[in-house]
Amino acid sequence: MTPPSLLLAHGAGGAVRANFSPLIPQLSRKHKVHAVDFPGSGSTPRATGPLELDDLADQLVASAEGDERFAIVGFSLGCAVAVRAALRYPERVTALVLTAGFARADDETRARLQEWSRLLGAGDRTALARYLMSTVLGEPFHRRMTAEQESGFLELVAMTIPPGSPEQVDLVLRTDLTDELPRVHVPTLVVGTKHDRLISPSSTRALADLVPGARWAELDSGHAPALEAPREWARLIEEFLG
Repeated sequence: MTPPSLLLAHGAGGAVRANFSPLIPQLSRKHKVHAVDFPGSGSTPRATGPLELDDLADQLVASAEGDERFAIVGFSLGCAVAVRAALRYPERVTALVLTAGFARADDETRARLQEWSRLLGAGDRTALARYLMSTVLGEPFHRRMTAEQESGFLELVAMTIPPGSPEQVDLVLRTDLTDELPRVHVPTLVVGTKHDRLISPSSTRALADLVPGARWAELDSGHAPALEAPREWARLIEEFLG
């Protein structure tokens, strides 16, 4: 049987390259991989108004370039986009892998997202980069970084904040899939990130509990699995789809 094509759906404040680049060479060995940067990320122009999940799901599916059936790998906000795509295109989506996702932002997550939004509005890229480092990286991984690595990471984050981040974070705050997830009827793997300090791990577990028959796995990672645990993440995806 030919392995399914894959669509990659990135997270808020991210991009395909930032969230998936270490995985793409390995996944491409067996799968035809497609992806699109959401408005304001990568080379995609910034939106002129609020983002909507339906639009992002349609943009993601359009990236399949003629492939009629495909699995979707979603990360963070990309999980919500993947779920919406599976419900809008049930005849085309064969499976979902949802990593560090959520049904809705709980109070703890919401407070962190609101601080992220506030810092975006303030325009201090250095302060924003420090905040993102403290929430995106898992504490064990962050603790192992040298001072030089930490400095380089902060500089990279400050230089690469996507202009569409405010709209993307706003969409996360508005998203509530509680009533939609029980209607997902494709094979689904939900991957938790054990040391996540942005999206509460309990929120990802709640997502898994709402999807009928979903499998559960967990990465020894914070909210940056492509950086902290890329090989294990790719292995979980390939084993599930295989």
